[in-house]
Amino acid sequence: MKLANKSIVVTGASAGMGKHIVELFVKEGANVVAVARRAERLAALQESLKDAPGKLLVFTGDVSKREDNEAMIDLAVKEFGKLDVLVNNAGVMDDMAAMADATDEKYEYVMGINVYGPMCSMRKACQVFLAQGNGGNIINVSSVGSMHQAAGPIYCASKAAVNAYSRSIAFGYMKEGIRCNVIAPGGIATEISSAMGMPNMDGFSRVRPVQALAPQPGQTSDIANAALFLASDDSAYISGAILPVDGGWTAF
Repeated sequence: MKLANKSIVVTGASAGMGKHIVELFVKEGANVVAVARRAERLAALQESLKDAPGKLLVFTGDVSKREDNEAMIDLAVKEFGKLDVLVNNAGVMDDMAAMADATDEKYEYVMGINVYGPMCSMRKACQVFLAQGNGGNIINVSSVGSMHQAAGPIYCASKAAVNAYSRSIAFGYMKEGIRCNVIAPGGIATEISSAMGMPNMDGFSRVRPVQALAPQPGQTSDIANAALFLASDDSAYISGAILPVDGGWTAF
């Protein structure tokens, strides 16, 4: 098992990519704190993995809140004795509105979850890693939207910020052995688009040329497998990388 006895926190764990990451990690022997807002889905996930090699704890929380980000990491340290890996997977879309139609409300919502949340959890994780004194590992889930104009400017900016965070941590904490890498999914078959609701049609029409170049959607297992590689010792010399998992979309 590639993750035996590793202590890992995964956000956005109740569905889609996060759920598949948790399932794979626990089956690979990791002890995981799964974080999401939907308690009933977390309970079902916990029940489904009760006989897996690793241990799963669930934490119902909102990653846009500082106290929840800190509490989820405190839980992992309390119950598992340490923190080895943080996976920031939770994220939301904007409504694809172009800049002229972007609203403060949408900005605050998207940035709260996609940018402020990871900042809080990474700050706490880095404090724990430094106190432990043996390095650490952060995996952030960004998007092709950080490089392609595949959504609205608010979403794209939020994911570009995640990339910048990650490279800063990788460089700044190199000597302490804290690694930080990014998975940048392309079109993956998840609930995120349906959760977005009706897009702004003017904004959507402006990004359609990029959307038209997208290959067939990938699967959540494609992201989970990439996360497994980055969480394991197989990637021990990789830090500051942005790994597109997009079927070649960003090669265009």
